[in-house]
Amino acid sequence: MRKALNRKPAPSLRGSSLQIIPLLGLPEIRRGDDLAKLIAAQSRSRGFSFEDGDVLVVAQKIVSKAEGRVVTLSRLRPSPEALRLSRELRQDVRFLQAILQETRRIVRKGPRALIVETHHGFVCANAGVDRSNVPGNDRVTLLPRNPDASARRLAAALKRRTRKRVAVIISDTFGRPWRLGLVNVAIGAAGLPVLVDLRFSLWRMNWRPPRDSRCEKGRAFPPS
Repeated sequence: MRKALNRKPAPSLRGSSLQIIPLLGLPEIRRGDDLAKLIAAQSRSRGFSFEDGDVLVVAQKIVSKAEGRVVTLSRLRPSPEALRLSRELRQDVRFLQAILQETRRIVRKGPRALIVETHHGFVCANAGVDRSNVPGNDRVTLLPRNPDASARRLAAALKRRTRKRVAVIISDTFGRPWRLGLVNVAIGAAGLPVLVDLRFSLWRMNWRPPRDSRCEKGRAFPPS
């Protein structure tokens, strides 16, 4: 993404610089909203244009809202397991039921959160079920059902609107085991490699047999 300027960037910076541009001013996202249309229109109004090779990082929350992954807690019927956990942890049984519906297995129970493995395979707090930035006191958002597919759809829609090849990362905030603070994790991606195999390069450098040194290139990065 590039902002219209009267001067060109210095040649020495081409191909070796990283520019992070926040896209401010998007409205409250609702079910059925066309994210590509909103993002493209807002970028134009801010004087930005997408370029081939740009990477758009989108918060999971707006993707979930646009896809209708919002649940009203009062409409959920608690299961026996949710009732048992509510008594044990002294938490809202409806919130626990929302978590359990998104959970493959419980990894650890705590007074403030359940650490679980989601149906996607993510290990995170409360299966990604979140009350923050959701209108109303009785509603929560869930993670997209298939974040990679969501990223592919958004990338394809942006290409149709901008005529540019824009990669998309869908990002969510995760805690890390035995660590304070949070990181942003790419739960979905399209248009860029997310796995880089460094085993052979490390073997050549250190003259040691190659082992599992595969790095998930786009999957985890510190929050901006």
